[in-house]
Amino acid sequence: MNKKNEEILKKIKGGLIVSCQALNTEPLYDSYIMSKMAYAAMLGGAVGIRANTIVDIKAIKKEVDLPIIGIIKEEYDDSDVYISPTMKEIDALIEEGCDIIATDATKRLRPGGKTFEEFFIEVRKKYPEQLFMADTSCFEEGELAAKLGCDLIGTTMAGYTPYTKGRKLPDVELVKKYANELNKPIIAEGGIWIPQDLLNVYKAGAYSAVCGTAITRPMNITKRFVNALEEADENSML
Repeated sequence: MNKKNEEILKKIKGGLIVSCQALNTEPLYDSYIMSKMAYAAMLGGAVGIRANTIVDIKAIKKEVDLPIIGIIKEEYDDSDVYISPTMKEIDALIEEGCDIIATDATKRLRPGGKTFEEFFIEVRKKYPEQLFMADTSCFEEGELAAKLGCDLIGTTMAGYTPYTKGRKLPDVELVKKYANELNKPIIAEGGIWIPQDLLNVYKAGAYSAVCGTAITRPMNITKRFVNALEEADENSML
């Protein structure tokens, strides 16, 4: 691994990466707002930012000097894979100069019927020096991603694939198994709602961790509190 990549990994180790994303159906869907979210996260002590789309990444880079995990969410008619699913998205993220590029590494078929293995062999051949993060949902996927040369293994998709639906998040057990059996930096992502969740994934062996919704999606945060009130009312606890 080259010195630049070693420095990037060193910067994110043991800290909190904040995911600053908003879907086009959400009120905060705006590159300026995401850049300010990232700036606030940096002031709060974040060691890295995970961001979606080239326009958001460009805006965020103007506000923060932190390692960026770049993704492009793109939906294709012939696949359920939407996180940097094809070479087109990878090329764009490379051109933008993302420190780390994350891509779905699940066993679901990608656009054009490609497996993750077929896809990533092409990607790694084209970009041998780039840091790549595999967004996985189960151990078999992480094991394959590590074997294929992904630099970081994330638990991002745990609970979000049909065969892992209902799994308790954050998936501490998956983090632990990865940490014990794979010689790669493990990125805990998904379901980190409170500080104790963050501490738990680190105790399990995480190299770094990503938190998004609990910090940067106020609509979802509000819903969580409102749902608690509604459930309490239904159970006559209020």
